[in-house]
Order: sequence, then structure tokens, then C-alpha cells
Amino acid sequence: MDRIKKYLPLVVLACVIALIFAMGWNRYLSLDTLRDHGADLRAYAAQNYVLALLALMAVFAILTASVVPGVFFVTITAGYLFGPWVGGVSTAIAATVGALIVYAVARSALGTDLRNKAERDQGMLKKVCAAIDRDTFWYVLASRLAVVVPFHMINVAAGIMSVRLIPYTIATVIGLLPAHIIYCWIGARLNQLLAENPDPDFQALFGQFWMPMAGVFVLAVVLPLGLKAVQRRLPGVATP
Repeated sequence: MDRIKKYLPLVVLACVIALIFAMGWNRYLSLDTLRDHGADLRAYAAQNYVLALLALMAVFAILTASVVPGVFFVTITAGYLFGPWVGGVSTAIAATVGALIVYAVARSALGTDLRNKAERDQGMLKKVCAAIDRDTFWYVLASRLAVVVPFHMINVAAGIMSVRLIPYTIATVIGLLPAHIIYCWIGARLNQLLAENPDPDFQALFGQFWMPMAGVFVLAVVLPLGLKAVQRRLPGVATP
């Protein structure tokens, strides 16, 4: 019974992933959805603002937890429907919820065994666990800001290492906000561009967004380096 309980979250998550692909819902995760149904989505969001926002956050959290490719397009849609600030904050929170689900699955299915092994090992694995436990906030914040680091890899690793939940959650929200606001700004701008041209060339269209893309580059490279410099100046804080 304990073994079933331990792996049940992993089985449920696998079933959700299988359902999404079996129903073909992943095909809607594209900019073509905005081109074909953007006006209807905006009309619904305008009439049912809170409900539409909560529904989008729920979908975002489920897709994030199920590791389905294309969640980026949901972020763009959030900006298209709700603007950069509401869209950015809401998707960052929803992504954090999805990250916590993956964290819980990894911790329940794998984390306990590996953690016990680390405590017995007295070697490198224990040192890594101790470092992450001691400076969870800084490790996770630097990883989230560096958007080139695989998002789900961080979630799984955090669950396996059983990092402290509160600093992990706070660092995830803060670390995701800048990139999500940038992506939602692109979505908000798409709203104006689609109004001018209902059938655009999306590849050419995204060529106009070199400035926000440069902002994402800053997040991926400059901010983590700056964060490490700050950490070096803080006593008792290890750098990632």
C-alpha cells in the first residue's frame, strides 16, 4: 500500500500527459490559435475577466506540470488577452504551481530514497543536498533567472533533493516574473499587430521583437552573473 501511495502522483501525472496527447490538445499550443480564434478569446475574456484569467492559470499550471512542449505560447496568449502585467504575474504564479506539482511528484516517487542514500553516503551527494538546503533561495533564483536552464530539470532536482518549500516557491515566482512579463509584452503587442493584419507571417512578425528578445538574453546571461557577484558580497551564502 505504501509503495502504491508513493508512486500514485507519478502515475496520475503520466496519465494527464497521455490524455493531453491522445486528445490532441497539444496542437492548440501555437500562434495559429491566436490568429484563428484570437478575437473570440478576447471577447470571452472581456465578458468573463476573472473566470477567463483563472481558467488560463489552471491550464497553464496543468501544462507546466505535465511537461508538454508549447507552454510558451500560452504565455504569449496571456499577454494577448490580459496585457503584460496581469498576464506576466498570473502566468508566473501558475507556472510556480505547476513547478510545485512536479516537485511533489519527484519528491514522493524518488526523493526519499535518494535523500536517504545521500545521508548515508557522506560524500558529494550529501554536500550538494546540504548546499541546496542551506541556500535554496539563491540557487533556485539564479536558475530561474537563467532562462536557458531547463525549467523542469530544476523542478525534478528540487524534489529529489527535498529542498525547503517556502524559499523554493518564493524564488521561483520572483525568478520567473521578468521573462514572463517580457513574453506577455510580446503577446500584448501581437494583439495590435493582428488587428492591423489578421493573417500575418509570424516568422517575419517576430523579427520586430528583437528588443524584448534581447531582454531575455540579459535575463539568461547578465542577471545570473550579477546575482553571483551579489552573493559573493553576502556573508555565509554559497554561490551556485
